[in-house]
This record gives sequence, structure tokens and C-alpha cells, in this order.
Amino acid sequence: QVQLVESGGGLVQAGDSLRLSCAASGRTISAYAMGWFRQAPGKEREFVSAISWNAGSTYYANSVKGRFTISRDNAKNTVYLQMNSLKTEDTADYYCAAEGPSGSIGSRWYGGPYEYSSWGQGTRVTVSS
Repeated sequence: QVQLVESGGGLVQAGDSLRLSCAASGRTISAYAMGWFRQAPGKEREFVSAISWNAGSTYYANSVKGRFTISRDNAKNTVYLQMNSLKTEDTADYYCAAEGPSGSIGSRWYGGPYEYSSWGQGTRVTVSS
């Protein structure tokens, strides 16, 4: 089981940028697709972005296309989410997740073409106007 720790969140103004990082430990993530999810207050968790194990494919929710960019550095066992032109509606707790075969079907998260079995505790992003 991979352990994931998100960082980089904070309080910013609309139009600003943030770069979120997801550091993995316990296992290398080189063979795993990775994803980002977010959950805003009072709303359900939603898929944000995903990247294949070799970074050959990326996926984005329509709400963030053109503004967010997912990337990964397998040598550093880290995944990133560059968030530009932030909007107030981007305010949420952001979670990274790792694809994997472990865990029950009911406990997995789904986003893009992948299933995820591990995720972190989240990092909070607050965008003010």
C-alpha cells in the first residue's frame, strides 16, 4: 500500500496560481496511474485530473481544462497539479490518489479511466475574490 501526502495548498486570490504536490512513500508509483480529486464544502467529492503511469495520457474534468496541468516525476515519486487562473469555485480540499489492485471495490475511488485504492489526507485550497 502506497502512502500519499499532499502539500502546497493555501489561501490565494482569484486569478492566482498554486502548485500542489503529492509525495508517495512505501512503494514506487512508477507503475501506477495517479489522480487528483477535490471536495468542496457541502459538495460531493469530484474527479479533477489523472495521469497514466508513463505520463502518456492525461485527463481533466471540464471545469479545470485549460487551467490545471497534471504531471509526474517518477524518479522523485511525486505527482503535481499546477493550478492556474484559480477561481473561487476551486475552493476545496484536494486529494491525490494512486491506482492499485488492493482494497475492496466499494472502497475505491473512480476518476478518468482508472480505479484508485490509495489516497492521502488532502490539502486545503481556498480561493478568495
